[in-house]
Amino acid sequence: MLVHSGLGVETESVVATVLGDVIERARRRNFVGRRAELRAFGDALAGRSPARVLFVHGPGGIGKTTLLLEMFARARAAGRVPALLDGREIDPSPEGFRQAVAQAAAAPGTLLLVDSYEHLGAIDGWLRRDFIPGLPADGLVVLAGREPPSAAWRVDPGWRQVVAIHRVDHLDETDSVDLLARAGVIEPVRRRLLALGRGHPLTLALLADVACGGTVPESLAEVPDLISVLLESLLRDAPSEAHMTGLATCARAWLTTEDLLRKTVGAEAPEVWGWLRRRPFVQCRPGGLTPHDLTREVLEAEFERRAPDRYRSLHRIIHDHVVAGIRATTGPDRQLLAQQLAYLHRRSPLTDAYFTLRSQGTAAVVPARPDEYASILALIERIDGEASAALAEGWFADEPDHLNVVRTEEGVVGFAYGVFCPCGSPMEERDPVVRAILDHIARTAPTRPGERVDIGRFWSGVRDAQRDKYAVLAGSVTSIMTWCTEPVAWSFVVSVDPEYWGPFFDYLGFRPLVEITVAGRLHVAYGMDWRRFPVEAWLELMNEREHQGGTGPPPESALRPPPLCRAEFDDAVRSALQNLHRPDRLAGCPLVGSRLGADAGEVRASVLAAVGRLAGTPKGDQLRAVLNRTFVRAAPSQEAAAEVLGLPFSTYRRNLARAIERVTELLWAMEIGTAGPTGVSEQEMSTD
Repeated sequence: MLVHSGLGVETESVVATVLGDVIERARRRNFVGRRAELRAFGDALAGRSPARVLFVHGPGGIGKTTLLLEMFARARAAGRVPALLDGREIDPSPEGFRQAVAQAAAAPGTLLLVDSYEHLGAIDGWLRRDFIPGLPADGLVVLAGREPPSAAWRVDPGWRQVVAIHRVDHLDETDSVDLLARAGVIEPVRRRLLALGRGHPLTLALLADVACGGTVPESLAEVPDLISVLLESLLRDAPSEAHMTGLATCARAWLTTEDLLRKTVGAEAPEVWGWLRRRPFVQCRPGGLTPHDLTREVLEAEFERRAPDRYRSLHRIIHDHVVAGIRATTGPDRQLLAQQLAYLHRRSPLTDAYFTLRSQGTAAVVPARPDEYASILALIERIDGEASAALAEGWFADEPDHLNVVRTEEGVVGFAYGVFCPCGSPMEERDPVVRAILDHIARTAPTRPGERVDIGRFWSGVRDAQRDKYAVLAGSVTSIMTWCTEPVAWSFVVSVDPEYWGPFFDYLGFRPLVEITVAGRLHVAYGMDWRRFPVEAWLELMNEREHQGGTGPPPESALRPPPLCRAEFDDAVRSALQNLHRPDRLAGCPLVGSRLGADAGEVRASVLAAVGRLAGTPKGDQLRAVLNRTFVRAAPSQEAAAEVLGLPFSTYRRNLARAIERVTELLWAMEIGTAGPTGVSEQEMSTD
């Protein structure tokens, strides 16, 4: 009990007999949380529970020792004689353990509290088989360590009746605020420290100490001494450099899989995976391993500071692994990888949304069911009005395949809908927003035959419209999957909340190109012409921004020339064929800077690849031979080429025209993104 002295200073109403009593009382005044664990301990202590062995486990700094000290004090208050042991100070042998118990307890075996139990793994079996079964029937043992108990404690029918397991997790917001308040942190500062500490008791205590000294950090990186303390508990068990790299991988990636570890640590991936999975600060989710947010932040700050170049390379490996996975998979795997790529953007203007989503686990972005259309239309009407809902209803009827949703136990909580134009739907004319976008393209950089425009038209969440975290998830994942896998000339995303989304699209390099008001609501369409800044270049830009931030459109120097129309393209292909062996002239070909190549050498390789692709097609070998003798290994004249090929000149001319037409079609497919280049060597070409 506390009383106030005349000077306003709190003093103990009961005089302490030794300094240890003063320390214990001060410690107990500052103890917060852990109600479930203490309730279980109290029930076991009083005999209200059959549990005789309590396991408490959790990562370093989570408060296990503090919890044991509170249990120790409560046991003494209840008249028991507890023994508090530290596994780090005990020889891990039966003799060493018995000796430690004898030295610590006046009445050995009645109540044992063992901290740092992970250091006693060598005698875990002996304790289970021999020592603990020999304790009095009312004996109680609490084992606290970083790792959960071995399977033998949990699967044996006898032990299952008397063992209770508690994972000591991070403090909730209420207890975190309480801890900071008891440490003397004033109200305005608590909110900031709360965000930095993320419920980790040791971190909160260290931050409170720093704040009470007059410094309120904006990030953990500003308090390197604090990071050093936390790192000691995180890194001290890493047995090799590969395990350290595995930790860095886990810190950077949203979900770490063994496949990803093969890219970062090589053949040691299975061993590192198993080790990471056993770390108390790492959770095993359905899609892989993920550390607690605070652990991630501490590890990232340390690895970036320790080896910035290596960490940047690691980031690139993760980025490339995720992008390749998105392109190689479909369905749930693809959307999960798209979430991973979105999470790499956690330093973007939408950082808070991504952190919130990750901390809550995985929410899938999946195709909508027809029975969900009505609720989505009702949501659009509530947020954007009847006019927008009517337009969405028309689109859903004509093009229903591009509506994705996020479902929770509450039902649909977010959605995103996009269209590809031209699609032949009358909605392309009826929807004023889509019409305005297509008109802008026609005025500025028209699409060419075979090219498509991707438009993210409607997206929202049920609680906070386009600012809703599930709107962020649905819109981001849908866009990522489209941009990484679909051949499109243009992409647009329409927002009715440019104040919120403008900075993010600026970060993505998209520009606000179209503004139109529909039923009194401003719609802003942010766009990217992929023909001038291909997806691969954009992913390269995003890789940099994921790592260190940055905003604004791509630099002009990185943009390709305006795309050629089909007639200009056909002429340019003929010119390239005629100048395959004239690098100086080929460098001036209009195809340079197109998707066929950034320089004359790449354009030449693309043309040769297209010629090579003719092989195996109907009459393709003959057409390939004509092009080879006319342009690749050219005869002195067309007449000579016809003679070498054994063709009448008129037949040769017809075949040449057909061959040029066919190879131009192949190159056009590469140019508009519906086909990729296939390398064909000049040696292979010369076999004709």
